[in-house]
Amino acid sequence: MSTQNPHRPPRIRPLIGLKAFVKTARDPEDTENGARFVLALQGRRSEQIYQRFRADPRGARLLDERPSLLAALSDRSRIAALPAGSLGRIYLDFMTREGLSAAGLAEAVSVVEDELADPDPDRRFVADRIRDMHDLWHVATGYSRDLIGELALIAFSYAQLRTRAFGLILPLAYVSNERQAPGTRALLRAAWHRGNTAQWLPVQNWEGLIELPVEEVRDRLQLG
Repeated sequence: MSTQNPHRPPRIRPLIGLKAFVKTARDPEDTENGARFVLALQGRRSEQIYQRFRADPRGARLLDERPSLLAALSDRSRIAALPAGSLGRIYLDFMTREGLSAAGLAEAVSVVEDELADPDPDRRFVADRIRDMHDLWHVATGYSRDLIGELALIAFSYAQLRTRAFGLILPLAYVSNERQAPGTRALLRAAWHRGNTAQWLPVQNWEGLIELPVEEVRDRLQLG
């Protein structure tokens, strides 16, 4: 009687991760190497995230229906028609102000995903969906894209996802950034607490949430 081999997630690539970290430290806007740093160190954690996603009824439904969050976020005319104060409208204003696009992020990260991520279609769907949520998380949490805002979102995201790379960045930021920006440590602790007490964001129906007032979204997701 034959048995199927268990799924084997990509192995950790510490050298690739270290090189990507150095490049990202020199240029924080280097999205491709930022993604390479995260994925090179992800290892088994990507499988744990996938299994939690699949075990949640909301995640299982998303896996079955396969909605494209990227397509929803790229439909700027539809989002622009949403009411003022909705998550979608605030997201669109944020992306326009920062010169960003969901497709641009996907394009930068997909190069690295092809190199380092799990090629299984179901696992890739989950990974891509979490990728596409990144800037929505900025808007839903209220954390900006400056250095301190990004560090706060990393702390929040680490509490949500336990991403190994984020776990390495946070102690460094906790020690080094307080002198330059007093209050950083308190902000990171608060962001960590928010991530732990919030609903698990990867399984949420963001296509529907973008239509709601942002304060209602924050209440629903227990973001405080």
